[in-house]
Amino acid sequence: MHTPFSPERAVQLARDTLDIEARALLTLRERLAAPPLSQGNAGPPQVSLTPSGGGSASRPWGLSTALAQAVQCILQSSGRVVVSGMGKSGHVGRKIAATLASTGTPAYFVHPAEASHGDLGMVTRDDVFLALSNSGETEELTRIVPQVKRLGATLIGMTGRTDSTLARHADILLDCAVEQEACPLNLAPTASTTAQLALGDALAVALLDARGFGPEDFARTHPGGSLGRKLLTHVRDVMRSGQAVPSVPEGAPFTAALMEITRKGLGMTAVVDAQGVLTGIITDGDLRRLIEKGANLNTLQAQQAMHPQPRTIGPDALAVEAVQLMEQYRINQLLVADAQGKPVGALNMHDLFAAKVI
Repeated sequence: MHTPFSPERAVQLARDTLDIEARALLTLRERLAAPPLSQGNAGPPQVSLTPSGGGSASRPWGLSTALAQAVQCILQSSGRVVVSGMGKSGHVGRKIAATLASTGTPAYFVHPAEASHGDLGMVTRDDVFLALSNSGETEELTRIVPQVKRLGATLIGMTGRTDSTLARHADILLDCAVEQEACPLNLAPTASTTAQLALGDALAVALLDARGFGPEDFARTHPGGSLGRKLLTHVRDVMRSGQAVPSVPEGAPFTAALMEITRKGLGMTAVVDAQGVLTGIITDGDLRRLIEKGANLNTLQAQQAMHPQPRTIGPDALAVEAVQLMEQYRINQLLVADAQGKPVGALNMHDLFAAKVI
């Protein structure tokens, strides 16, 4: 039976949902407030695989210690982080695996149902197995837990019930319990999956920091993103080279330089000496200034009209450095010179726009 739609009720339920989920995260943060117990370098806490019936009673440490142990365990592991979960926890698990992988921690997701039909063969004793289940009793997941343990992989359980099967078998227990779901029926996973997702992000960020993962590393794992383009694209990747580089000798008539500017379409040309070393540049702006001065363009040579010692950049510099240089000196074109001072490339703002560096 459908109830009449009420905009006011819809907005109120939305507010209630955000309030409940916000409280869940704040509660999670409070459980992380206590300083972690020092475990030295002895590895993860050892937990009996025999159900104790008391759940967290067999684990004197809190969430902060468990999280620190999880980070230490993953850092010390020579394998990968294998993330698994069923249903909504599985969707969260996929996101956690993706976040770990993109921030320097090799990780992948394994569906628990597929794991019991062969995919468990991808797990090795060097891996860390991160299992997500709010109830801790998800049949498809608890069915493979004993096999994971027999393989020798470290089992990290992320669950909302510390007395569950998953909690009792986990080497490290990440307690992400919430008081209530945002669902009015208190049934659909909402606040619990938000807590899982946030705790997974916290784990990934802690690992990122411990590995010294920086912007350049992030760019390498995100080559298609804007940061990747800025930190991975070099001048040589976007510059025009070979015959596309406008260039005339010092003794060439100014009219020849003007034709070179027109042919190459960059609004400028390099001027080189007899050894091919760059000595100057002639731009469209130089042409306008000469006309304003009333200069006889037919008698000028390139070296008389050029701007000496032009600004250049090396081919191995980042393209974003070329952008900064052009913006700093308010120029639209830039010559690329090698270590010997010879022009090997040229670019303008349009080239950088096309490469999406800007």
